[in-house]
Amino acid sequence: MKYVSIVAAIAITVAPVPAGTHADKTSTIPKIEFKNDTKTATRTVTIDGREAFVYRHGADLETTCFYPVRSPSGKLMTLKIADAKKKQSYPHHRSFWFTDKIQLEGHRDVNFYASYYSGIDKNDPKSKKPFRDRIRHVKFLPTEVQKDKPIAHTGMKLIWEADRKTPYLDETRNVRIVALGKGQYFLDITFTVTAAYGDVRFTSDSVHYAWPYVRMHPKFSVDKGGTITNSEGGVNQKGTHNKPAVWIDYSGAVDGVTEGLTIFSHPDNDQPHKWLTRNYGCFGPRRIDKRSGNRKYVLKKGESLKRRVGVLVHRGDVKTGQVARRYKLYAGGKL
Repeated sequence: MKYVSIVAAIAITVAPVPAGTHADKTSTIPKIEFKNDTKTATRTVTIDGREAFVYRHGADLETTCFYPVRSPSGKLMTLKIADAKKKQSYPHHRSFWFTDKIQLEGHRDVNFYASYYSGIDKNDPKSKKPFRDRIRHVKFLPTEVQKDKPIAHTGMKLIWEADRKTPYLDETRNVRIVALGKGQYFLDITFTVTAAYGDVRFTSDSVHYAWPYVRMHPKFSVDKGGTITNSEGGVNQKGTHNKPAVWIDYSGAVDGVTEGLTIFSHPDNDQPHKWLTRNYGCFGPRRIDKRSGNRKYVLKKGESLKRRVGVLVHRGDVKTGQVARRYKLYAGGKL
């Protein structure tokens, strides 16, 4: 596979920084690199030469997504992208993705969350045809790796498109990557959707949406011994689903190694809001009630709506991974 290196950090020796901020308990700045593969339409992010996560944006997908997302020890943390020829529960799930069900004024209602099915022939489920509806990658934003800190910046421009021709929303994603040492890392992502083509009504129901979604690998699921914990002390689906919180952690032991993935809801987001959680592995933050899908919220032409989240990939469980402390650092602008 041929890669093109975009930019790399220069590893230099520095004094240790406080634990939980940048590189925990290390004297060397981790090296962050971006590698593009135009043939497979992927951008791989590596930290010290090891794959951390991959952004996928090919025409063979109905939406862009991050897959795989690796744990600090290198394990798959999120569900593999579905194969249309193989049976899989919820085949429209896309590892780590951002989408919704919306209607552009004067046009039909489009469920971008389930647009996977717009590429399946009902008469021949094993066949493949171009996706009718899709979230299309347009271009990358400028990429930068800071030479004096274990931090990198990247971003993407996208279009939410119906019938492969009618734009519904413009989207910008800004991503800040922080290497935390020992294979741990943090993503600070801002998703911004803009109603550039007319008023847009959000029509998703109260069950099937989150901003963004993460689908954990089955080995990390509650069904396999994992644990969901929220900032308010709720545990697993019963104690966290549709409950207000500022973060939710999903941790589990796989092959004897405990690791986890946390989503932080930045204080800039409208608060309080609820969360979607499932014991089988799906979770993510909702919007505030007055802007939730079941209220049929309308984004007026020219207006934008943002969602800023932190994604912490950590060693240990919710306690040993210092999730609560790291959220305070993030909320205070120190992570």
